[in-house]
Amino acid sequence: MSGSEFDELYVGVGAKRIRELFNQAREKAPAIIFIDELDAIGGKRNPKDQAYAKQTLNQLLVELDGFSQTEGIIIIGATNFPESLDKALTRPGRFDKEVIVDLPDVRGRIDILKHHMQNVETADDVDPSIIARGTPGLSGAELMNLVNQAAVHASQLSAPAVDMSHFEWAKDKILMGAAKTKMVITEESRRNTAWHEAGHAIMAMYSKGATPLYKATILPRGRALGITFQLPEMDKVDMSKQECFARLDVSMGGRIAEEMLNGKENVTSGCASDLSNATSVARAMVASYGMSDKVGPVRLSDEWESWSPEIRNLADQEVRDILIDSEERTRKLLNDKKVELKKLAEGLLEYETLTREQMEDIVNSK
Repeated sequence: MSGSEFDELYVGVGAKRIRELFNQAREKAPAIIFIDELDAIGGKRNPKDQAYAKQTLNQLLVELDGFSQTEGIIIIGATNFPESLDKALTRPGRFDKEVIVDLPDVRGRIDILKHHMQNVETADDVDPSIIARGTPGLSGAELMNLVNQAAVHASQLSAPAVDMSHFEWAKDKILMGAAKTKMVITEESRRNTAWHEAGHAIMAMYSKGATPLYKATILPRGRALGITFQLPEMDKVDMSKQECFARLDVSMGGRIAEEMLNGKENVTSGCASDLSNATSVARAMVASYGMSDKVGPVRLSDEWESWSPEIRNLADQEVRDILIDSEERTRKLLNDKKVELKKLAEGLLEYETLTREQMEDIVNSK
């Protein structure tokens, strides 16, 4: 059952359903009770909670304490927010064994893709290992969707089998959003978008520690007029200080490129998400990663409001300084690579979508 299915408006309904569930399990033992979204009924209690919510959790605790190991019943709960669970629920004798289900690594992605490809007619060029290496960070559900989307796309094209081009199309749709090919865009906006995305791409190409480029496009996808997407060459869970600086500089690349094309006064609001991403990285460097010399090697609370005024002012200034330094590094590199920037922008205007290999060819062309 889902945790949200237990409670209703009326007091006592949730507790009654808990009792009924455990009674049924005892009658049908051996049995497994699986409660999805455990945090819906097992969240941390506070005085403002409604009475029915407290009763439901209390009844669950009573039932857990009433089980012996010989009854043949296994109780499993699942949640995406383990930190929100009430401590009484996770103490020894209750939900005390924690199994973390992470996103699949490359070997896991290969197995998941092979499983979902069993019922799909695939072409000889399809290699699950290549697809898996190009989809770090995707969940099992997203990989299933990738196979389904590729199969649907192949069917729409009346293809005899699903080949790598169909999987590439599906991957682009999942990672970058669906392309809006019928959206009407002015030539001025197209040119600005081309320079913006070229700015990101050039920074990704020449910034030490940057995640490798995957594709750049000026076709509107999702809510963006264009997108430059990067993909790591292997699964990665941490970042060095140099890699953080590279992420900042790549984020700043679009804004500085617009400035170089049209002047500071004509930089567009399309840079808002880039600034948001850059600010998030800079804040993490200062507050979480211990990468600020001024603030020091500390891990501060996620709630900035809880910091002392002195620390908050110091951290705010340090974040601002990090972003300004990134802006200056980006401006210098793009000015040094202005010829390459212009070539790439013109290439995007001509072809609209470019792979990493195509971008490298354009930049290195005479």
